[in-house]
Amino acid sequence: MTGSEDRPSFRLAYVPGVTPDKWARIWNERLPDVPLSLTQVPAAGAVGVLLDGDADAGLVRLPVDRTRLSAIPLYTETTVVVIPKDHLVTAADEVTAEDLADEIVLHPLDDVLGWEERPPGRPAFERPATTADAVELVAAGIGVLLMPLSLARLHHRKDLTYRTVTDAPQSGVALSWPQDAHTDRVEDFIGIVRGRTVNSTRGRQPDPSSAGRKPAAGKQQAGKQQAGKQQTGGARRGGGTPRRKSGSGGGRGKPRRR
Repeated sequence: MTGSEDRPSFRLAYVPGVTPDKWARIWNERLPDVPLSLTQVPAAGAVGVLLDGDADAGLVRLPVDRTRLSAIPLYTETTVVVIPKDHLVTAADEVTAEDLADEIVLHPLDDVLGWEERPPGRPAFERPATTADAVELVAAGIGVLLMPLSLARLHHRKDLTYRTVTDAPQSGVALSWPQDAHTDRVEDFIGIVRGRTVNSTRGRQPDPSSAGRKPAAGKQQAGKQQAGKQQTGGARRGGGTPRRKSGSGGGRGKPRRR
């Protein structure tokens, strides 16, 4: 991790479906002198943007190359199937992959679900170039489409709806940055996404100017007084039996004769 930053801003890339608004607002409140620059990038191009130095960090979809990038998983999204509003699937609140076995399931080239082979159901004649293109085909009644919930909301149309698919792969979102560029500004953003308070110093380098400082005179005097109180209290507790005053009646003597 480096010390103070030379760049005048912090550049954050994010992929479609991710909404950094909350974190951006907290950043602007905590670091008003360091502008936050937001850039949306395609999911497939996010790693390249980070490795090329075009962003300081990114909100990306997993997996990423852990040999070159650090990543903190943030959350995992629900997978849904996007369908026309009059589709038979809408009769259920959620479905399984087997329920889609007879459907033409579109598989766009920018798919982010990471199927081991291919999606369930019957494949289309050709793969759409983008998710947006696939959504248009769903609206035309050509097939259905599986995607993370955030993308379904991003590509919302009045004539389409969606249902949860309980056994489909899911997409995880992470904060990622190059391993050789873990800067103080990156650490600041890590603190924000992890919910650290503004006074937290976790992960930050200590201020070298504070090393070896002596406490102020007032603090020294207060420390001496506190130490004196502790010593006095110790003597009272363990310094021997206190001397009784004569005639105090503190001890038990022989009973008086009547």
